[in-house]
Amino acid sequence: MSKIKKIKVNLAKKSYEIIIGKRIISHFAKSLKRLNLGTTAAIISNKRIRKNIGSKIEANLNKNSFLVKFFEIPDSEMAKSAKVALGLIKTIASFDVKRRIFIVALGGGVVGDLSGYVAATYKRGIAYVQVPTTFLSQIDSSIGGKVGIDLEIGKNLVGAFHQPRLVFSDISFLSSLDLRQIRSGLAEAIKYAVIKDKNLFEFLENNYTKILKFNLDVIEEIVFKCSKIKAKIVEEDEQEEKGIRTILNFGHTIGHAIEAAANYKFYTHGEAIGLGMICSSEIAYRLGILELSSCLRIKNLISRVGLPTQIKNLKLSDILSALTHDKKFIFGKNRFVLPNAIGKVKVYPDIPLKLISFVVKSRLSS
Repeated sequence: MSKIKKIKVNLAKKSYEIIIGKRIISHFAKSLKRLNLGTTAAIISNKRIRKNIGSKIEANLNKNSFLVKFFEIPDSEMAKSAKVALGLIKTIASFDVKRRIFIVALGGGVVGDLSGYVAATYKRGIAYVQVPTTFLSQIDSSIGGKVGIDLEIGKNLVGAFHQPRLVFSDISFLSSLDLRQIRSGLAEAIKYAVIKDKNLFEFLENNYTKILKFNLDVIEEIVFKCSKIKAKIVEEDEQEEKGIRTILNFGHTIGHAIEAAANYKFYTHGEAIGLGMICSSEIAYRLGILELSSCLRIKNLISRVGLPTQIKNLKLSDILSALTHDKKFIFGKNRFVLPNAIGKVKVYPDIPLKLISFVVKSRLSS
């Protein structure tokens, strides 16, 4: 077991801790007891994660007098649907008779987003905790309380802000991931480096090979650094009302459009965001707000970690159509998070569609 690291997300009455370490599962139930959330853990997960990790979680909770009930969902982005969410709510409601339940999101970003949405809407909001099991979710999606489900025309169009009561990131859970999932998480790490920390970007340039070889010490350091950045941004702009939190969407405007155009099948979230970051960096360069050398460094790091740099098997028209449903549009005008330098970004409104089309088209390959 490694030394436990803790990060406080300061949100007044909604404050919570992010707990990070290796082989720290024995501390999970103790952390929950201090929060006094209830006596019954309704764990939302999928079959694969339940098989790999669920028994350890259940044993730890049972040992500390918690009742445990698992609720399984499909293992794909398609699980983030209204049908699955309503089905979960109905099943949980049938189980929740004379009990004090709280929800445990045990899984990656899909499980976390869906579980948080169920927690936000069931009984107008109940407590939930995040136990992220992927590199990407430990770095990003488990923190900040953005929860939601997808519609066919766009990603995360139905949702809420509902902060977890705890984020419990056991780095050793990542040992069971495949290389594609590690690369997907690296995309979000690159995002954090570009928006806020040029030293982190250099660290990734120098250490990405260790991450790809599953060096858990380096991975833990990345999870800690990125979690600190996100915690600070969420503290400053919890519900994205000041424009500060919007910078977390770097690469996501085009990335989400790629995911939607692909019907959430061909690309992982991180792969799509990597493509989105390349496009956004090229847009910034062509607008004259980002130096070519910085644009190339971003593209080259994304390429070197093994993420795709070309958009395959998609039509430009489908991507642009999905783009118009992005939540960041205001009064019909798009908003893009664009880098001015590595470690610094700004939000720019009304980027010319002709430029967006040109850059995205240049990334298309048959």
